[in-house]
Amino acid sequence: MPVNKSKGHMYDWVSHVWNPLLGDCPHRCCYCLVKAMGKRFPAISERYSGPLRLEELFPKLGKGRIVFVGHMNDLWADAVPLEFIQRILAHTRQYPENTYVFQTKNPERYLYPGFVFPPKCILGTTIETNRDVYGIGKAPITYYRMRAMEKVKARKFVTLEPIMEFDVKILAGWIDRIRPEFVNIGADSKCHGLPEPSFKKIMQLIKILNGIGIEVREKRNLERLKK
Repeated sequence: MPVNKSKGHMYDWVSHVWNPLLGDCPHRCCYCLVKAMGKRFPAISERYSGPLRLEELFPKLGKGRIVFVGHMNDLWADAVPLEFIQRILAHTRQYPENTYVFQTKNPERYLYPGFVFPPKCILGTTIETNRDVYGIGKAPITYYRMRAMEKVKARKFVTLEPIMEFDVKILAGWIDRIRPEFVNIGADSKCHGLPEPSFKKIMQLIKILNGIGIEVREKRNLERLKK
């Protein structure tokens, strides 16, 4: 599949998406948008089910773009072979005029010393809450994601989506320890019955983050929590 223009499904600041990793995402999150889409569109179900594999041909990635790599899977999950990640990173380095966006729920893998990232990239992680919530997937718990992101020295961001019930001071402290360029905050778009915070609590968090100099980008799906 070629690199495609982003339709703003994830982030409106991303211009293009490229999804070279096929197969079932090992993290199996209960709120997975890809699985929901696969029930409606057989072609998506076929691409993102079965064993992990790479698409046969890598496309030209162009230049001057912001390319989200792998937003339909988690490229950095432990089950993804190192060779796959190395091949994808090597391909992005052939198009150094782009900025590449990577996001994972297993940021410890960003720290693997053998990886050579493209010259312009930004590394992100998902943190739904500071609390331990079991039964929503197989990804590392959010505390370990925070600890790994503290160690990342590249440009970085955090996405709080789908944001779940949290403790304001603790979660704000986590973000302060990570020191990302910005934080995205979004709600559960498909209403999976997750424990959600009040909009008032979210605004308290945003106020603290703004106060310590961290930009917050609110996603449109937060509108539902305002009601």
